[in-house]
Amino acid sequence: MLETKNNYIVDEAGKKIMLRGFNLGGWLMMEGYILYAPNIAERIFKDKFKKALGIQALIEFERNFRNNFIQESDFRNIASWGFNCARLPFNHKLIEQKPFKYTKRGLSYLQKAVKWAKKYGIWVILDLHAAPGSQNCEWHADSVGQAMLWKNKSNIKRTIKLWCFLADVFKNEEAVAGYDLLNEPIVASSILNKFYQELAVEIRKIDQNHIIFLEPANWAQDLKHLKKPEIDNVAFSIHCYWPLDFCFNFKPGINYPFKDKIYARQMKNCIAYLNSCSKISKKSNVPLLLGEFGVNSRSNSYGEMDYSSDLIKVFNDLNFHWTYWTYKAVKNTIFPDGLYHYLEDPKWVNRQGPLYGWDNYADLWPKYKKQIIRSWRTDSFKKDDKLFAALKKNYDS
Repeated sequence: MLETKNNYIVDEAGKKIMLRGFNLGGWLMMEGYILYAPNIAERIFKDKFKKALGIQALIEFERNFRNNFIQESDFRNIASWGFNCARLPFNHKLIEQKPFKYTKRGLSYLQKAVKWAKKYGIWVILDLHAAPGSQNCEWHADSVGQAMLWKNKSNIKRTIKLWCFLADVFKNEEAVAGYDLLNEPIVASSILNKFYQELAVEIRKIDQNHIIFLEPANWAQDLKHLKKPEIDNVAFSIHCYWPLDFCFNFKPGINYPFKDKIYARQMKNCIAYLNSCSKISKKSNVPLLLGEFGVNSRSNSYGEMDYSSDLIKVFNDLNFHWTYWTYKAVKNTIFPDGLYHYLEDPKWVNRQGPLYGWDNYADLWPKYKKQIIRSWRTDSFKKDDKLFAALKKNYDS
């Protein structure tokens, strides 16, 4: 088991461990752009698919996607490169079929991931990316515009019970580094702190072994207002996508190192923020995970690889653990698009539009399901060697 000691993570022998790896984004919590699609909530896509083809077709689709998008070979890849961690985002609906009712089929994917991680000697962080009711108002929390987790006491109870269920399942699993309780919550820090305290205490009644990772409010950035619950074995987790216009390529043509005064100032503020987080980590005696960071890959045409390796150097200097967002995605021109890129343009990608990505799936699934399924596998993607070199450049610094 891993555990925290002061502001470090150590193994059972007391040896310091630095967690470094990838997010397996889009697998157990589907995000539109990862499949070259509009960023709508997973529930909306699946409702449309079900209305078009029926519930059995949706079940078939879900099963094939989960069995092919990430496989055992992907865990072998991560380990073979010398990385030791996979952060695993999942939707509560993977496990919670109905309120307070859990499905073995969905749970089996988390169990399978833990089994593969154990086989290849790496750790997984279970990340609740979409809580009951949604913890923020964006598509990546499976929200349709409201963060109803905070407005409905039943959703709070469901989230607590879900984590207690998972803690009971995984409490003895050494390949689980810990539980990331909420991805990017949006709520007042006072409410979030109270929630974390209640949830952490309930988890500790069941599982005294695993690290509990806590993300602050304001998209996992407001660390100064995050309070450590009154339990042991806690880590903080923040996210870093600054400057946003550069990382997400919202404004094409920005070059790193930044000569534009606006982006140079944003980068300076980013480094200052990371240093302030390091001080909080040391003062609180709590380790810090940089749970998400990433950049839209443009073959280093604008310095994005240098940006990535320079940022990792900062993380390492500050003793931050880190997981890159993300492992794989259909190649896009915006948002961080992964280490592996799907570059082809079949009918179910259809970059020229007007319908593209998963908006085409319902129409094409009956005729092209075998080809679609085959395209999801990582051996249909191309590894970005320049990004890989950038991530490895300062890996051991």
